[in-house]
Amino acid sequence: MQPVKIIGVASGWGSPDRGCGDGPDALREAGLVTRLITRKIDISWGETFFPAAGKTSPPAVIPELCKRLAQKTAEVIHGGAFPLVIGGDHSCAVGTWSGAWLALRSKGPLGLIWIDAHMDSHTPETSPSGALHGMPLAVLMGYGEPSLTNLIEPCPKLLPQHLCLVGVRSYEEGEAKLLTRLGVRVFFAEEVERRGLAAVMEEAVNIARKGTAGFGLSIDLDAINPRESPGVGTPAADGLHASSLIQALRPLHGTPDLITVELAEYNPYRDRGGLTAHQAEGILAALFAPR
Repeated sequence: MQPVKIIGVASGWGSPDRGCGDGPDALREAGLVTRLITRKIDISWGETFFPAAGKTSPPAVIPELCKRLAQKTAEVIHGGAFPLVIGGDHSCAVGTWSGAWLALRSKGPLGLIWIDAHMDSHTPETSPSGALHGMPLAVLMGYGEPSLTNLIEPCPKLLPQHLCLVGVRSYEEGEAKLLTRLGVRVFFAEEVERRGLAAVMEEAVNIARKGTAGFGLSIDLDAINPRESPGVGTPAADGLHASSLIQALRPLHGTPDLITVELAEYNPYRDRGGLTAHQAEGILAALFAPR
């Protein structure tokens, strides 16, 4: 297993509630890395990106921040380490997966499994709130704000056939129509409950792998039931059980074509008793700790 290098993204500018911007530092100060090292994971905190000084609006902050994140993600991959991006609100995904695409583009397309309560596939025309953390998947497929769709290069970073969403239970009509039109596979919460998360994840991995040079995993902590994971930016009722998610992620440990993992939307101000921080640690241990 490659050494894991954490990249923090201390930005909540994509959300109406900016509390997730303090998520990476809160996890770091709570001893996340130390505890993962005790599980025999070769992991270190590389650096944390903060919004550039003087920028005071999401359209100014997020493209610049995502560009730096994309370049760093690609640099870590080319350097032989494994990037673990810890957000911040989920708008950071534009940077994470643009960087993974950049690192892979000479070899082939990028695949992605998106575990989330939400679709995050709005465009400015369909979004009720205009919040950029609800738009990253549309952006990565080439739809939305040009300063983001053109990040690194003016082209889609993800093709619809290489993307799937797992655990969706809260969404709006506009984003659902876009994903349906593009043919993106969505495993709604009802299907996950009926089939079991392990079976769904097996199919999701096959989708993300088919015809790609490597794939990534993006986990929004609000995918988990808020009773078990209250410390998130946009909680939604019901959801995955943390124990089921952790169990379903274990088979991905050591997968050679898994090239990047992203964990987003931890809001320390909404956490209770460190419940969500504990779930985050369990997720990362499932992916990276040796058996």
